[in-house]
Amino acid sequence: MRAMQLSRAEARLRLVDIPVPSPAPTQVLIRVNVCGVCRTDLHVVDGELPDVPEGIIPGHEIVGTVAALGANVRELALGDRVGVPWLGATCGCCRFCRSHRENLCADARFTGYTLNGGYAEYVVAQARFTFRLPEQYDDATAAPLLCAGLIGYRSLSMAGDARRLGIYGFGAAAHLIAQIAQAQKRDVYAFTRPGDEAGMQFALSHGAIWAGPSDAPAPQPLDAAIIFAPVGDLVPQALAALDRGGVVVCAGIHMSDIPSFPYRLLWGERQVRSVANLTRNDGLAFLSLAAQIPLHVATTTYPLEQANVALDDLRRGAFSGAAVLRIRKS
Repeated sequence: MRAMQLSRAEARLRLVDIPVPSPAPTQVLIRVNVCGVCRTDLHVVDGELPDVPEGIIPGHEIVGTVAALGANVRELALGDRVGVPWLGATCGCCRFCRSHRENLCADARFTGYTLNGGYAEYVVAQARFTFRLPEQYDDATAAPLLCAGLIGYRSLSMAGDARRLGIYGFGAAAHLIAQIAQAQKRDVYAFTRPGDEAGMQFALSHGAIWAGPSDAPAPQPLDAAIIFAPVGDLVPQALAALDRGGVVVCAGIHMSDIPSFPYRLLWGERQVRSVANLTRNDGLAFLSLAAQIPLHVATTTYPLEQANVALDDLRRGAFSGAAVLRIRKS
């Protein structure tokens, strides 16, 4: 099968031909149709995450069809259209796994990081962390739901019932979650890179009632802010925009260092918290919600062999919304 493998020395992906993997008893083999390109893939390729394996195949927004079943798999069938997200495996027996917080499992493994991912024609995945997808989304628009949507949903959940919601970094995750927040009658304020007029217009067309540069004051005190951009400098800026009792949710798996800030920004029972991965219940809940709320998913597609181009375009902000690799025709 064709796959894009990481060369750590070059910090680039290379097209290779490797054997099709075989599923273990609790796994399924998936014939990959498309795979989303996520900012976390950049962190893998750029070496910003620890202990990235040589030769890993990135990609954790996988959409395809079940091609083979492990001996113990009962919940899926051959030919099912399924998606595979970031969280790929857990121990199943630690206190976090037993309390439905498997996202905090110390032995968790991650698709496209410590497990081979979807920048390939085939992938194996644990059946437990493989989800059937809403029928109304085609393959390319379903792919971003599996990380941008899922992590965005978990981040929105951590914002509680905030009515005035600030979103910093308006990309793949933000443009989905802003639509959900709008459907829930929340007011969304979008903060983009200074000078990014196209990004501001993109935000306004996807659920935001106001858009401005990230260094501008919020037009209203915010009840919560979600930071999708991996920029630590945004944390004190978001804190300064919060009303008392508000929360800043840091949604990325990687962020540059947060600078020191005066205690007065935190005082007033404001909070800063992070989002770590996702749970199986997050997947089930969000995909059910996406089936009820028709989401407009903005995508830019690339062929598999142009994965490096897609990553470079993501790095420099060359498109709005999400990038998707088309592995094969649906």
